[in-house]
Amino acid sequence: MNSKKFVFYASLAVSLGLISIGVFMPNQLEHFSNSSLNFIYNNLGWFILGSVFIFFAFCMYIGLSKFGHIRLGDDSDRPEYKTATWIGMLFSASIGISLVFWGVAEPVSYYIDPPFGKGSSEESAKLAMQFVYLHWGVSAWACYALVGVSLAFFQFRKKLPASLSSVFYPLIGDKIRGPFGKVIDVVVILSIVIGIATSLGFGTLQVNSGMNVLWGLPVNINTQAIIILVVTFIYVASTVSGLQGAMKHLSNLNMLLAFALLGFVLFLGPTQTIFKIFFQGVGDYVQNFVSMSFRTEPYSDGSWIASWTLFYFGWWIAWAPLVGSFVARISKGRTIKEFMMGAVFIPVLGSFFWFAVMGGSAIHLIQNMGETALATAVSTDVTSALFKFFEYFPMGVFLSILAMVLVLIFFITSANSAVFVLGMISENGNPNPAHKTKIIWGIVIAAISVVLIMTGGLAGLQSALVATAVPLAALMLIMCYSTYKGLKGELLLLSKETSKESEEQVVNIKKKPAAKKA
Repeated sequence: MNSKKFVFYASLAVSLGLISIGVFMPNQLEHFSNSSLNFIYNNLGWFILGSVFIFFAFCMYIGLSKFGHIRLGDDSDRPEYKTATWIGMLFSASIGISLVFWGVAEPVSYYIDPPFGKGSSEESAKLAMQFVYLHWGVSAWACYALVGVSLAFFQFRKKLPASLSSVFYPLIGDKIRGPFGKVIDVVVILSIVIGIATSLGFGTLQVNSGMNVLWGLPVNINTQAIIILVVTFIYVASTVSGLQGAMKHLSNLNMLLAFALLGFVLFLGPTQTIFKIFFQGVGDYVQNFVSMSFRTEPYSDGSWIASWTLFYFGWWIAWAPLVGSFVARISKGRTIKEFMMGAVFIPVLGSFFWFAVMGGSAIHLIQNMGETALATAVSTDVTSALFKFFEYFPMGVFLSILAMVLVLIFFITSANSAVFVLGMISENGNPNPAHKTKIIWGIVIAAISVVLIMTGGLAGLQSALVATAVPLAALMLIMCYSTYKGLKGELLLLSKETSKESEEQVVNIKKKPAAKKA
């Protein structure tokens, strides 16, 4: 077999093999995945929590220290995308679709069943926003930023292939091009394929649920298959057009629609209460960030932390190769400090405000307005939570349609970025992969999504993805050391170049002939 195609064929074969297990033995896969997940939660939860905190600390260190001025590229490079477009692409490629899905459902779920204390109370309302902010805050984005900054540095500054194995160059040198590097790339591709397939599967279920609420369309595999087919055609076509084309325009459209939806709910809903919830939530989050980040509940069964906090942190780690690779691709020319401030804090503030508007309004309706039917609807079916929430607003049908369009576009941009990253890694770090490779991965992802929905294997594969968080976390901890070593070597190189330039200037000054006296 052609060694240049090894990563592509090997990852494709493994992906299809695992999916076949999901097709023919979905119950066994789900049982194995859940067993693995329970083992991790009971024995290695502390490792996941500690790793995520280290990722955040490392990102802040290299962003605010002497490494911060290093540019992700040559010193003469400047950002390829405007900051607003760059931020829009960050959201579109990563958690945009998840924000829409969980914007109402998650805060209300925590309000009903808080991590501690009495549910459906004023205290549980505060705890709901506090823990939502923990799960979607700097901890999540630090996982993406770590992979993104590491890959961007080695790809654009050190001119290595756009592949995650390149990050380990300071430790193993040219072995990144050998079997070790290829194994890393295959594992990364596998996590990306499973991650994007499960995410798109959940997105399809939400769109189908919205269509059922609005127009009575049946919730079944036929409707869901048609949704996936239409979306697949769009995202494959947009991927082929390239980042400068459809991806850029779709990301900008995403942000406009998201702002429009936020604006409607903000001004049609309890505006003053939303701002109070936002500021209260941010304050509680900042005040309790460290204690929440290390909360393991050793004196109880820890089921809530396992079901939510550990699951989310594992999910962010599992998604880090995909989102980090894409973030690296669009961040050429930015300094590390600029990258960290933009890739960690700006998206976090946007996510916090989204949950304050959507989730905060929903809790207000239940807690202050007595609309307990909304809580019941969320408990019954999280996929329809957003659309049930809009029934309490003027122009509810319009808001639901706007939300579905937003989900579909996030759907497209998430798949778009995934297919692009899969193409890059499959072709040994080619920053502009062939259309054929991207089309193949686009079709594979769509097929996997349909198969998982048909067989009910979506939950099992989702658990399998999170179970990969432990080896990926270990790999990312090594990545921290490797990146630090690479950055330290770069500073030393820059220092030598500066000293050499200074010596040359002194020599040139001495060589200049003295001016003749008149």
